[in-house]
Amino acid sequence: MGKSSKDKRDVYYRLAKEEGWRARSAFKLLQIDEEFNIFEGVTKAVDLCAAPGSWSQVLSKKLRLEREEKDRENVKIVAVDLQPMAPLPGVIQLLGDITQTTTAEEIIGHFAGEKADLVVCDGAPDVTGLHALDEYVQSQLLLAALNITSHVLKPGGTFVAKIFRAKDVTLLYAQLKIFFAEVFCAKPRSSRQSSCEAFVVCRTYQPPDGYIPTMKNPMFAPNYDEEVNQLTGPNRVIVPFVTCGDLSGWDSDMTYGLELPEFGEKYVYRPPTQPPTQPAYQKACQLKKSDLLAKAQCERPPDVVAVRKAKKEKQNLIDDGISDDLTNAFAECFLFGDS
Repeated sequence: MGKSSKDKRDVYYRLAKEEGWRARSAFKLLQIDEEFNIFEGVTKAVDLCAAPGSWSQVLSKKLRLEREEKDRENVKIVAVDLQPMAPLPGVIQLLGDITQTTTAEEIIGHFAGEKADLVVCDGAPDVTGLHALDEYVQSQLLLAALNITSHVLKPGGTFVAKIFRAKDVTLLYAQLKIFFAEVFCAKPRSSRQSSCEAFVVCRTYQPPDGYIPTMKNPMFAPNYDEEVNQLTGPNRVIVPFVTCGDLSGWDSDMTYGLELPEFGEKYVYRPPTQPPTQPAYQKACQLKKSDLLAKAQCERPPDVVAVRKAKKEKQNLIDDGISDDLTNAFAECFLFGDS
């Protein structure tokens, strides 16, 4: 295949090179903006999982290059990734982990203590081909992006992130709706139709009253009692636990004798009121009653004495000049002749 083969198969890959974008994903953010106008009034923006930098390029073009000189002064763009990427004009680059509070503090530091108007994240895991696993890892990456967003996004701000559409994706939508007034699922034209990739566009950030941003994840807390049980207010939801029934009644974990005065009569076995109508083991029971159930075949291990005898006879045959095939056949007769 020649160098131009991918240009034929993927027009957005070709357009990205011709227009100077670092990756074809730049068109996805541009098309999201065409629909939702996410850059309007934005002066402070954060690009999470930024490498190789195509979305940071879009932010730089839309927030700086396409605005008048006087409107560029207050614009600040921060790009964060674990991997280094080549410099971009007007973009501050941070080498950091989005699951760490120190990274959020460093971002706010570059905004002089203020918070961002827009946070975008095009991060995705290295896919394995196991769709259920890939969707789960992507959802956890999205929640990690949401965690740091709650630290750096100002009320009323916008959050855009990649998502893998799956059967349980409505749970993620419900979680995002807790923090944003509007949540949309967008599929840009430049995103392949065969891919489950889509993007959530969350507008008007409004965390619950009393919510304190935290990076703690209950699933990965090394000490659950110290890190999770100490949370208060909206950060911790406690489901009421209610016991039912007479606490002085029968104990479901205890073993009782068959003769109990509470029953008022001598114990008599009674079959279940309604046995299963079509149990999974019904066919196996029928085969067992008819002696048709398959039985494991155990091969009898060869006797040690018989093995020695077979080896001796084989050697005698070899000494007599008989071929290997015949000697092996005779040896098997000596070894398994009684079986």
